[in-house]
Amino acid sequence: MTGFARVDGRSPGWTWTWEARSVNGKGLEARYRLPNGFERLEPKARDLAKARFARGNVNATLNLRRESEASGAQIDMARLRSLLDQAAPLLESGQVARPRLDGLLALPGMIDSEQVGISDDMAALDTALLTSLGEALDALVSARREEGAALSAVLTGHVEDITRLIGEAASHSATRTDAIKDRLSAKFAELLPEGLDEDRLATEAAVLAVKMDVREELDRLQAHIVSARDLLAQGSPVGRKLDFLSQEFNREANTLCSKSSDSSLTAIGLSLKNTVDQFREQIQNVE
Repeated sequence: MTGFARVDGRSPGWTWTWEARSVNGKGLEARYRLPNGFERLEPKARDLAKARFARGNVNATLNLRRESEASGAQIDMARLRSLLDQAAPLLESGQVARPRLDGLLALPGMIDSEQVGISDDMAALDTALLTSLGEALDALVSARREEGAALSAVLTGHVEDITRLIGEAASHSATRTDAIKDRLSAKFAELLPEGLDEDRLATEAAVLAVKMDVREELDRLQAHIVSARDLLAQGSPVGRKLDFLSQEFNREANTLCSKSSDSSLTAIGLSLKNTVDQFREQIQNVE
C-alpha cells in the first residue's frame, strides 16, 4: 500500500525533516537514509516501523541541519595546508587548474565535524529525532488508511461481481441433470435414428452428469465469498489471507471452465476468472 508523509522537527541547535514513503510489498521491509554519524538510530527506527506496519516497503529519509548560529564547525587547517603544499608543483607546472576554496572544503574530512557538538546532549537529540520519526510513520499510517478505504470499496465491488457470476453459473441450464439428459438424447437421436434404449440413455446421462457436475465447485466458491467478505470487514492486516483466497477462487474457476461443455457456461467461467484476476491484482496493495 502506498503513502507519503513529511514531518519537520526542531531541537536546540538543530532542525530536521523526516520524509517517509511506502510502496507495495509481500512482506515488511524498512529502509532508512540517515546522515553520517546517525546510523545508530536505525535499530530503534526499524522497531518503530515494525510496530506500525505488517506489509510493504517503507523508506524514510532524515535531512538534518545544524542551525548556523549554533555551528561550531572548524576547518582542518593542517589538512588544507598539506593538500596545497602537495599540489604546489602541479599548480606551478600548469598541469592542474588552481582549486576553488569551496571545492577544497567539500573534500571528506576537511570540516572537522568531530569537534562539532561534543558538548551537546546527543541522547536528547536522538530521542527527539525518533519521536519525530514516530510522528512521520503515524502520518504514513493515516495516508495508507485513506488509500485502504478507497481500495476496500474496489475489492468489495469485485466480490459482488464474483457473487453475481457464481449465481449465473448456478442457475445455468447446463448445470442441471435433466438438461444434460435432454442434450444427450438429442445428440444420440442425430447419430442413431433408431433411437437409444431409455435405460442406456439414463446410464450415459448419469455418467456424463458426474463429469460435468460443477455443484461442488459452486458450493466452494460460495464459501470463499463468505470468507472474503469476513476478511474485508476485519480490516488490515489481511493481505496475505486474501491473496491465498484469490488463488482458491482461481482454482475453482479453472475447474468450472474445464468441466463445462456449454459455450455460454464457459463464457461465464472466463468472466469469473477475469474478475478474480482483477481482485488478486488489487490485493497486492493490501497490508
